Amino acid sequence: MQETNGGTLDTELVKEGGLKRPTWNRQIEFTLAGIGAAVGLGNIWRFPYLCYRSGGGAFLVPYIIMLVVLGIPLLHMELAVGQYQRLGPVHAMANVCPLLKGVGTATVVISFIMCTYYNIIITWALYYLFSSFQSPLPWGNCNNTWNTPDNCTDLVTNSTSSSSSGQEFFNYRVLERTSGVEEAGTLRWELFCLLLVAWILVYLCIFKGVKSTGKVVYFTALFPYVILLALLINNVQLPGAMTGIRFFIVPDWEQLKSVQVWVNAATQIFNSIGIAFGSLMAMASYNSFNNNILKDTLAISITNSATSILAGFVIFSAFGYMSHTMNVPISDIAVDVFSPVLFCTYFAMVEVMVTSLMDDFGKPLLKYLRRKEFIVLVVCCMAFLLGIPHVMQVGIYTFQLMDHYTAIVSIMFLAFFEVVGICWIYGVRRLSQNVEEMTGKKPNIFFTVCWTVVSPLLVTVILIFSIIQFKPARYEGYVYPPWAQGVGWVIAMASIIWIPLGAVHTLWSLEGSFLEVTSL
Repeated sequence: MQETNGGTLDTELVKEGGLKRPTWNRQIEFTLAGIGAAVGLGNIWRFPYLCYRSGGGAFLVPYIIMLVVLGIPLLHMELAVGQYQRLGPVHAMANVCPLLKGVGTATVVISFIMCTYYNIIITWALYYLFSSFQSPLPWGNCNNTWNTPDNCTDLVTNSTSSSSSGQEFFNYRVLERTSGVEEAGTLRWELFCLLLVAWILVYLCIFKGVKSTGKVVYFTALFPYVILLALLINNVQLPGAMTGIRFFIVPDWEQLKSVQVWVNAATQIFNSIGIAFGSLMAMASYNSFNNNILKDTLAISITNSATSILAGFVIFSAFGYMSHTMNVPISDIAVDVFSPVLFCTYFAMVEVMVTSLMDDFGKPLLKYLRRKEFIVLVVCCMAFLLGIPHVMQVGIYTFQLMDHYTAIVSIMFLAFFEVVGICWIYGVRRLSQNVEEMTGKKPNIFFTVCWTVVSPLLVTVILIFSIIQFKPARYEGYVYPPWAQGVGWVIAMASIIWIPLGAVHTLWSLEGSFLEVTSL
């Protein structure tokens, strides 16, 4: 293998479905891609939401602790496995732990399911972008045909009997939503076209693999910070902003006595970084074999958490202004005012699917499709077609249903089995030897203790609390009927089912006793 000052050359002698595996042109491209994959909805929306629900500044204490003992060690683990195995999550997990090889397949399935509906958020963002060129802004007043005259108000409201002009614009103009999942409605052609545009943008970002992705991440990973800083500069000048910031940074120490606050912090770190999604493991498989993964681990995890804190300042300064406008305490603002703002590179999820297909069926697929670009096109087209129900009038209900049973239910089961498979069955000793072979140094005692005891224990606790506190899906005041909840569980099982199937296949196909097979 040859190296340049900026990174590796185009290919290394590692096979990708019988083909030479490409690598990042410059190592900074992987770091930026990792930051782009980790930073997203969890940072901009979920972190401020959990912080608000947990008493403001008190949430920051367990959040930072969980970053250190859970987020950094598990990210280091995933990057180490991906870089050492030089394979996507399917084959990497099969090599590491044959008994739990289904975990790798499950991560690919869940990533594909999520990319079919997550791009809807980009669709909504594009709709708002084009609508913002109108003057006055269509969501700025209640003098529009879609507004409800008796309930609409031009101001942000804390009342349950009225809605703001912004809320009504989203519900009745953007979505034109129906009364529930039982009523499908018609196709929203504007959203359909914007969804197509969103998938074209995704395709153009990834169609050349890491070669095109590596160029795009210079913009997609850095530009969101320009927007966040601009919003922060604007918000801190608003009346009441400092009140909101104080609520964010001054802890209510009594809240730390609540176990739920600590579980929320651990869950936020877990979901925000993207453990068990497969995207970071897939991208790490394109690294140089001797890359310093600890440096990338710290860069991605610390930047991810710093983004959450920056977003907290942006959101809570706005909350202080809203509190000033409504003349109510910040703690009494309705949680429904949180808006799902998203800055995220969704192509990471698509890259997981493409990487896995190339690892498994590279030569056969290229025999018929000729070029990898066409494989990427087929994946994008499939995801686009499966996303069409979300741009119908019923779309917000199908979106919420899929997100609830995928991002909340499935991912915790996948994470638990991934950590058990790598840390306990494959073993910390072998994982440490892999890291030493790549970097020349064994992981320090902090990582070995976290991998052996702390991280698996915390993941187990999170899974148990997720099961105990599980609630059926709902959207605002709408409760899904039993048949829709059943569909949600089918969606959840579409990924989880691969774990027992993979275990059964391993036990059935390999020779030897049960103990001999599980020790492989």
